[in-house]
Amino acid sequence: MTADASGALEGLADFLREYRAGGYAVQQVREAVCGGCAGRRFNVMADDDAGCVRRICVACADTFYVADSADYVDEADLGECACPCGGEEFAVAVGFAFRGDGEVRWVSVGLRCLRDGSLGVYADWKIDYSPTAHLLELA
Repeated sequence: MTADASGALEGLADFLREYRAGGYAVQQVREAVCGGCAGRRFNVMADDDAGCVRRICVACADTFYVADSADYVDEADLGECACPCGGEEFAVAVGFAFRGDGEVRWVSVGLRCLRDGSLGVYADWKIDYSPTAHLLELA
């Protein structure tokens, strides 16, 4: 069975909200959409320890660093994300938890395997600086 990327956000957004990375509720979820071709199928590289995620569009090979990941790529040891079923193509969504002042507190990167539909959070990290509004556009 192959899952359709276009319908993957709803369940993935709910999953990210329930996950509560760092113990904080996700208040906003943004779907990853390729800036080059509007594709929604990605290969993903991640280093959860460094807080760094890179997505690569399956359709056009455009590469994009999620949230503030580009700031930490030199420290990261990125590994290819894979579902337990062996699938390596994902729909991607980014969940944001906010502090009381409206700044981003925590980022969670959720993936839905497009082979079997499995959901997972492959990386999450704390944001400890301001301003953070720009991060919402970097899903």
